[in-house]
Amino acid sequence: MASWCVRAVRQSYSFVASPALTRGSPRLLCMATQQKNGHGSEEEAEKPEPSPTEKTLMEEKTQLEDQLKDMTEKYKRALADTENLRTRTQKMIEDAKLYGIQSFCKDLLEVADILEKATESVPKEEVTSQNPHLKNLYDGLVMTEVQIQKVFTKHGLIKLNPDGQKFDPYEHEALFHAPVEGKEPGTVAVVTKVGYKLHGRTLRPALVGVAKAL
Repeated sequence: MASWCVRAVRQSYSFVASPALTRGSPRLLCMATQQKNGHGSEEEAEKPEPSPTEKTLMEEKTQLEDQLKDMTEKYKRALADTENLRTRTQKMIEDAKLYGIQSFCKDLLEVADILEKATESVPKEEVTSQNPHLKNLYDGLVMTEVQIQKVFTKHGLIKLNPDGQKFDPYEHEALFHAPVEGKEPGTVAVVTKVGYKLHGRTLRPALVGVAKAL
């Protein structure tokens, strides 16, 4: 029985250490390695290196895309500048229509001031039917003053007579500050010369005296 067990162990050892098995294992390893290498070479073959022509075309494409982007930005800026210029030009045209007569109006203001002083200088008690020449002259001056004010209003020129109003530095020019009984501090107490506005813009500020606290 012991001899049979020894023989069985020897046969098992000889089977495991047989040359066929030792030769087969490296071969199987080699075949697996070749299959793995072959799969990697197939992936490399699927992604070939671009040719010089393709590289040149890709570079040109990139350059053209950059140029297109740059031209698009310049075009947008040019459109914005053109729109701003159009808006400014339109505003200048509108201002020229409204304020183109500004210098002419300033000259006419002196005429209106003279007419106003002329009518104020005539004694009202002397303007009677018993003094027809003075009455006719006075009536003519008043009619002329009324008509010139109508023309001013028609063209957007408005008189400023701020007596009793709160002092506004944008419309009034203070000649002096003095305490005035019955007037609130900071209000216009005396108007020495009326002002005018042309379409909402002060053409000539009113010359005034401003009341201050007693």
